[in-house]
Amino acid sequence: MTTAPVSLRLSQSSLALPILVGGATAGTFDLIAAFATYGLRSPYAIAGGLLGRSAIQGGAGTYILGVFLHYFIAFSAAAIYCLASRSLPFLVEHFFVCGLFFGIAIYLVMNLIVLPLCALHVTGPYQYRALVQGIFVHMLIIGLPISLALRQFSSSPPSAIPAR
Repeated sequence: MTTAPVSLRLSQSSLALPILVGGATAGTFDLIAAFATYGLRSPYAIAGGLLGRSAIQGGAGTYILGVFLHYFIAFSAAAIYCLASRSLPFLVEHFFVCGLFFGIAIYLVMNLIVLPLCALHVTGPYQYRALVQGIFVHMLIIGLPISLALRQFSSSPPSAIPAR
């Protein structure tokens, strides 16, 4: 009899709380930053990533879609970081530095891959001030809360669970 299914269930359940807390915290902080930077209509632009430019004039449904997509991205980022920590334990041990670098990675993926491929086809030229602000925002209010949530709420990795 093997213990692999038990270890997998323990691993998945131990990641649920850090993913939920990290994703919700990062998503909320980033949405507040988006409101402060771009105004309360920013969820329309987020929905425009799927719907195109017509989303900017959308109604309540489009606004809700934008908020949903925003949190979907935040929870996905948290899940990626938490799942990666199972193979890379230094992500938990050195959560501060790794969280800051993860925030930079999120910024680069969003600006160099996601935004150019979305229905709005957002590409440069980039302003230096916006670049610096974007990197710092992603480091401090996305990467760091996700890594801190993992550090705070994760249990020991599955490799530390004794086999029976």
